[in-house]
Amino acid sequence: MKRLLIAVGAVLAMTGCATAPDEPGKVIAEDRFAQVLVPGRTTRADLLSAFGPTKAIVFDSGDEAWLYEANAGAGRHTELVLLLDRAGIVQKMRRRPPYPTDPQP
Repeated sequence: MKRLLIAVGAVLAMTGCATAPDEPGKVIAEDRFAQVLVPGRTTRADLLSAFGPTKAIVFDSGDEAWLYEANAGAGRHTELVLLLDRAGIVQKMRRRPPYPTDPQP
């Protein structure tokens, strides 16, 4: 009986992981990104409205770095990193295409 409960628990745990949705807003169309983003003017609210939430790092200064990804084909992604100031205004953007050594699916 104990083994059965452990097996059922393991199956339920794996099922939960397999059905977890992707993080919202993470992968976006790069051309859409270029249409919305204007450094010095685009706000946090603009980004959330256009692309949804994504990975973010908040620094002690109150500045934030946000990461979005755009499909680069062949299962690879271009990184789109934004620096927002403490007022929530995009100040800088960096685009990193996939490196040749990035893993391919």
